[in-house]
Amino acid sequence: MQVKEVKKLPAARSCLFGTRLDKKQIDKPLIAIFYSQNEITPGHLHLEDLAAYIQRGIAEAGGCGIRMNAGIGVCDGIAMGHDGMKYSLPSRELNRDCVVDMVMSHGIFEGLVFIGACDKNIPGYLMAAANLDLPTIFVTTGPMMPGTISGECVDVVTSFSADAQYALGKISTQEYENIIEESCPTCGSCAGLFTANSMACVTEALGLTIPYMATTHAVDNKKYRLATESGRRIMHLIEKKITAKAVMTEKAFYNALAVDMAIGASTNTVLHVPAIAKEAGIILDLDRINDISARTPNILKLSPASRFRMVDFDRAGGIPLVMSRLKSLLHLDVITVTGPLNERLKMVLDHEKTDVIKNIKEPYSKTGGIAVYRGNLAPSGSVIKESAVHPSVPTEFEGTARVFNDESDATRYIKSGQIQKGDILIIRYEGPAGGPGMREMLYPTSSISGLGLEKEVALITDGRFSGGTAGICIGHVEPEAYIGGPIALVQTGDKITINRKTREINLLISETEFAKRKQDWKRVEKPADTSLLQNFRNKFTEKS
Repeated sequence: MQVKEVKKLPAARSCLFGTRLDKKQIDKPLIAIFYSQNEITPGHLHLEDLAAYIQRGIAEAGGCGIRMNAGIGVCDGIAMGHDGMKYSLPSRELNRDCVVDMVMSHGIFEGLVFIGACDKNIPGYLMAAANLDLPTIFVTTGPMMPGTISGECVDVVTSFSADAQYALGKISTQEYENIIEESCPTCGSCAGLFTANSMACVTEALGLTIPYMATTHAVDNKKYRLATESGRRIMHLIEKKITAKAVMTEKAFYNALAVDMAIGASTNTVLHVPAIAKEAGIILDLDRINDISARTPNILKLSPASRFRMVDFDRAGGIPLVMSRLKSLLHLDVITVTGPLNERLKMVLDHEKTDVIKNIKEPYSKTGGIAVYRGNLAPSGSVIKESAVHPSVPTEFEGTARVFNDESDATRYIKSGQIQKGDILIIRYEGPAGGPGMREMLYPTSSISGLGLEKEVALITDGRFSGGTAGICIGHVEPEAYIGGPIALVQTGDKITINRKTREINLLISETEFAKRKQDWKRVEKPADTSLLQNFRNKFTEKS
């Protein structure tokens, strides 16, 4: 049934009057504004305000915006380090499903505006947008400002790093408390190029936001002007019948991944972008991602890979300048929510400064910030944020395995002071099925960095990392331990090599020993405490 026909249904129309709309509003195009307002997540604290400005823009352009607080807004900073993190990744699908259910059940919306905020909220909404294929625009929440201690910028990763520093007496109680209090001084998504801001950048690079949206900060009044303009713009998209999938083409995903590699974004983008593309009917595998990385220079390094934060990126020119400098590598004939990309980039003024955003002729590295590694320890692939590995780390790193079947055991090992140079921590049974839930592991990785060991200690896991991770950290190892992947066979004391030139991680044991361990292997079972986690586990065990 068409939108106009649904609006004519007597009970439907009556219920619309019951929402305090009047006849003129009901008869205008109705636009759903989706967001997840809450008071537990800094990135979601101000979304009601943004929604009001979007609604204003829609009204100015002749539509009627309907605000809907639909979706899940998990704060990964609060969820990290305990079982709560198992629920973070599943919330991506919950966000998608909430939106699809609300749109399909009511059947009266002609366009969608999404206010994407934190790590799983943005990709979940992007999946819903591709699935529904209505005229769509995104407003991303904006980063928070970094904190300051003694003239130095700090962010949430500073707090994670303080954990081991304090446990081992490297900092005083007062220093520890100062870090905790000052690291997150405003609302918005965390101040570095972590997963939330990485996904905001991907969304802009896809063409689903108006320019400069990803880096304009939550406390900047410009964010509200961009929100108002986005409200106006959705009406133009409806008029021109430009739907989400008209923007989310295969070429647009290529551009988004190229930008992803150029800025050295979170490894979680390798998890989310293929899932979003799949909803749009496009297949992106690890080999395709690796190929794009090999062609794309890394021209930006932000925290955790440098002292720069999102505020520096914004002032340097944001995503428009990155795309302008990459334009010889991009598909310029794609459509964005503001028109053709080639026309959009003509509006970008290049100040030719390179302190924050490099030129492609003189990049930080000739290849992208994220790479896929294979080898006998990850025959189906694994992911590393190469832009966050210190240049002094040797191309071939060999170390001794220290094996843990749970993230918390590894964190205790680090905080106990037993960790040594040359250790390669193996954290397994933390994958999608094994966890279940595929927890992020910012406490162990930040503890390693906080102790100054990120050049001498590596970490390999079938779980995943926060975008705030730096160092020799390899995640998403497939097959995961729970389904009998080789990572399940590693023993403490084994030698492992990480070769950044050949992009391989290899366990140095014989084929005979491999076969024997495989025969003797017994799965480590962790409870799925709720039906949500059990269903998530089932999805991944069925795939295997």
